[in-house]
Amino acid sequence: MTPGTSDSEQPRHTTVIIIPAFNESDVIADVIDQIRAHCDFPVVVVDDASTDDTAARALLAGATVIPLAVQLGAWSATQTGLRYALRKGYEVAVSMDADGQHKAASLEALMLPVVQGAADVAIGACTRRGSLLRRIAWVIMKRTSGLALEDITSGFRVYNRRAIRQLAGWRATLLDYQDIGVLLLLQSKGLRIVDVKVAMQARTNGKSRVFHSWLMVVYYMCVTLALGLSKRRLARRYHHPQPVR
Repeated sequence: MTPGTSDSEQPRHTTVIIIPAFNESDVIADVIDQIRAHCDFPVVVVDDASTDDTAARALLAGATVIPLAVQLGAWSATQTGLRYALRKGYEVAVSMDADGQHKAASLEALMLPVVQGAADVAIGACTRRGSLLRRIAWVIMKRTSGLALEDITSGFRVYNRRAIRQLAGWRATLLDYQDIGVLLLLQSKGLRIVDVKVAMQARTNGKSRVFHSWLMVVYYMCVTLALGLSKRRLARRYHHPQPVR
């Protein structure tokens, strides 16, 4: 990890951007540069045991890098970043993908509901990006879990301090993915979650680790549907705000 503020120091900014990354050396510097062009928030790249020079390029681009000794997956890498944010005293954490899909130009609109106190969590929703496999998965997962959100698989999210604290805890550590389990956990604690419509671009590197084959989708659906069905009652207990347009 690169040097940063000590635990006793307050960060200069209240917001930090967290990027989980695995073998994204071709694009990670461009992603960080785009963020820098729209804001001066600190960027933390959690390198998920990449076998290329993702970490080195992220460092050269000005990010703080947290290297993981073994590959943990996108959600666990994101949770590592959230624990860093909690320990450092940040009030807001933004998660973004490292493959270039998420546009830094959408940051201001996505952060607005959380910054204004209208929501605890905002999800960057772009349903047009969904492939046939992803759209089928969305419909099934929403019906079984009771979630009313539009884009439950989006990793472009904003969390306030209350949400960060929940997701840094041990219950969230037991989850494999950031969608159904994370959202149901947050709603079970009474947190307010909203969709914010954003534009996304095609990934500039690699491919989805879930929605690229039927075999992976079947495994993913078995895990998420079991969790969604078991927690459906919790998801229905709370009112779902209307999407922010």
